[in-house]
Amino acid sequence: MRSWHWLTTLSMVFVAASLPAQDDLEGLEEQAIRSAVAAVAPSVVRIETIGGLERVGQVLVGTGPTSGLVVSDDGFIVSSAFNFIQQPTSILVTLPGGQRTTARIVARDHARMIVLLKVNSESKLPVPVAVPRSEVSVGQWSIAVGRTYDQPEPNLSVGVISATNRVWGKAIQTDAKISPSNYGGPLIDIHGRVLGVLVPLSPQTRPQESGAGEIAGAEWYNSGIGFAVPLAEINERLAALKAGKDLHAGLLGISFKPGDIYSLPAEIAAAQPGSPAYKAGVKAGDTIVEIDGHKIVRQAQLRQVLGTRYAGDKVHLVLKRGDASIEATAELVEKLDPYQHPFLGILPLRATTEPGVAVRYVYPGSPAAEAGIQPADRIVALTPAGSAEVAVADATALRTAVANLEPKTKVSLKVMRGDQTLAFELLPAKLPTEIPGELPPALAQAPADPAEKPATGVIEIKLPEEASQCLALVPDNYHPQVSHGLVVVLHAPGEIDKAAFEARWKPICQTHRLIALAPMSAKSDKWEPTEADFIRKTIDDCVTHHNIDPTRIVAYGYQAGGSMAWLVAFNHLDRVRAVIAIDALPPARAKTPENDPVNRLAIFLGTADKSTTAAATKALVARLESARFPISQKALGDQPRELTAEELAELGRWIDALDRI
Repeated sequence: MRSWHWLTTLSMVFVAASLPAQDDLEGLEEQAIRSAVAAVAPSVVRIETIGGLERVGQVLVGTGPTSGLVVSDDGFIVSSAFNFIQQPTSILVTLPGGQRTTARIVARDHARMIVLLKVNSESKLPVPVAVPRSEVSVGQWSIAVGRTYDQPEPNLSVGVISATNRVWGKAIQTDAKISPSNYGGPLIDIHGRVLGVLVPLSPQTRPQESGAGEIAGAEWYNSGIGFAVPLAEINERLAALKAGKDLHAGLLGISFKPGDIYSLPAEIAAAQPGSPAYKAGVKAGDTIVEIDGHKIVRQAQLRQVLGTRYAGDKVHLVLKRGDASIEATAELVEKLDPYQHPFLGILPLRATTEPGVAVRYVYPGSPAAEAGIQPADRIVALTPAGSAEVAVADATALRTAVANLEPKTKVSLKVMRGDQTLAFELLPAKLPTEIPGELPPALAQAPADPAEKPATGVIEIKLPEEASQCLALVPDNYHPQVSHGLVVVLHAPGEIDKAAFEARWKPICQTHRLIALAPMSAKSDKWEPTEADFIRKTIDDCVTHHNIDPTRIVAYGYQAGGSMAWLVAFNHLDRVRAVIAIDALPPARAKTPENDPVNRLAIFLGTADKSTTAAATKALVARLESARFPISQKALGDQPRELTAEELAELGRWIDALDRI
């Protein structure tokens, strides 16, 4: 049997019975539900998988019966990819008529977590009626149907449609209870027509992310929400799937300016070199105002439209570039070439008022050092070889300009040194992984005391809509006019010892101007994957109420807390800039993201030779390095342990240098 806590599912046996009086509303509802399920039942099949893996990552999987839905009378059936994560050696399908036959996987839709099966049967199979997408509306009846029990009638659960166009346009949302055993079965309306196919999608999935792993979203099965991929949209791609073509989410290759995606325009911060957007002529500073006829005002709208597109689809863009309107066509791709962040070799001074980037520190041996750039120099312009000069107003502008460089492109830097204007030519390198030694002060001069002293020490943060608790350690030297880094400390599950938390993190926070944030798990024995959203809310709350440097927001954790740190970082690349995982692996459901030109992610790993995670960590490092992420590693000796106070101080310097350019 599958290793899941199964939901109690309403199982209705269809027997002849006299109906209640016509004015009995409950009786009429029961009759309608029975009729709807009876209409779709001949198209719902029972699937059994045999053999394959027992575990996928750290998740135990099994071979219990699951569900599928007929989509073509010549023997094609769709089901959820979740049902086949163990890579079974055999697949058996029990048709509604009782015939048991073998089946094979023909193709996969990696964006919507759907698989297409072909059964070995000469019989014509009954195909259900699909509900047009235009007829799906919030509030209408929805019935989740599966065929997992060894009985003639399907099992079901009743609810309503609670949202449409969820998971970036891919899914219908329902509050009907959905057991993992029902994944692959249909979600139907009160007339027995199919709204969609039940799959475990995650609302935390990033736009255009291909699948995010077949088990991503399975943790939501007992949360009061479930998802179904519209059958009408599956049917649109059915011919390609039947021909054996796997489908993948389509990638455009753009990065937005960081911020609130629901309010900011779709202004491009970077078009990744070699990407469809880059080949179509999209440039940093362009704003996408229309795509395929859809007007775009906010980033979220663009993400919603792109979220439904596949690799190979062509999209028509209308761009605003200054006062000009430009049209372009781009063909989306399945995969982008791994992006390598260019590195000049400097740390900027913070809280400067003059235009440009004042140099705080020059990395020894870096391109900047070899070119002759010195501390206290001020970079005011950058000119890529063969391109126009780009004025540099501040560190954010320089970082964005560097992110838009083509690989192996030399640049010329215009630098002010006192009254002199100098030019330095250099070839950017890759981001370093070594932890720098002692760093000079980050501020040119200490700020004047604030007019009103802010609250410091350990502060309780309470979000009105959340039951879980959170602490924040604000150092005594916090100044509202100085940007601070933010360390999200994810402890072991359960209540946090406030005194121990303060004693451990106060020195590093004081020294490097950091705020330590400590969200607590709802349960005393484990972190729930769904709590990544709660953690994000605590980060956003801290950013709202304190002066936080967006380049130095990190997620830190040891073992169980470290796994949660991975999940938070991977799910919230628009906010988190580093993950610090001590003897911890990413959850199996967490898919490694693409390396983003603007939303940089650095990684710090603490590993022990005899840890149970040692072998998997080596494989993880290889995978992350192939994706061009910068990875710093700390050897912990034979046995897993937390970082010492000395190592934590060293980590403070690593965090302090995350705004490197």
